[in-house]
Amino acid sequence: MRLELQDVSARYGAVVALDRISVVVPSGTTAAIIGANGAGKSTLLGTITGLVPLAGGRILVDGADLAGLPTEQRVRGGIALSPEGRRLFPEMTVGENLLSGAYARRDRRAVAADLERVFALFPRLLERRGNLGRNLSGGEQQMCAIGRALMAAPRLLLLDEPSLGLAPAVVVDMARAIRAIAATGVTVVLVEQNARLALALAETGHVLEAGRLVRSAPARDLADDPEVQRAYLGELLPADRRASTNGAAICAPVVR
Repeated sequence: MRLELQDVSARYGAVVALDRISVVVPSGTTAAIIGANGAGKSTLLGTITGLVPLAGGRILVDGADLAGLPTEQRVRGGIALSPEGRRLFPEMTVGENLLSGAYARRDRRAVAADLERVFALFPRLLERRGNLGRNLSGGEQQMCAIGRALMAAPRLLLLDEPSLGLAPAVVVDMARAIRAIAATGVTVVLVEQNARLALALAETGHVLEAGRLVRSAPARDLADDPEVQRAYLGELLPADRRASTNGAAICAPVVR
């Protein structure tokens, strides 16, 4: 699914949250959205899903304008979001949480097959299938949140801070899972505070600052850019050290 944002704007009252954002994500690719807290990254995903109203611009998927479509229709059309904070149903089991992602589907055999695919992607969820959402670890909750989004059978998957609060070893597993999802041809838009992780997983990167798009480039070029390194990667590193196993720098050597 090809995603195109044309001069997308959003407001919270008088506050401009997004100011004329234009981005193209080709079908079957992964795009990273990076920026500081409050830059508008999650708001951008909200506009795509319809959770945040557009104040201006257009959102096109495979050339079709999403204007006026409620969130449920966007989900039925192949868009799914794994939200920041996971937002599982705490009193439902892992299995029930996963199946809630397929609420709009009627193809029971396909739903059952997709459930098995989620368990293959995240074997820990199969082990914890009968456990309540509130009893899962942070990593297990994140796996379940992404699995729930996958149960909608999306062609465009939006991931909001999938590594937030996770231990480095769990982040490695999460990164591998995201790569595996992208390898199936699903278009992925990845919002991440961990810019090093996001740029290692993506083909293209887009930098937001205070609601404005200030840079779009191939992800590798952004990762090598000294200004991006200083602002978002924490430090300026020579090329040979950027492939180290330092916590946030796990992706290049481990996941590719």
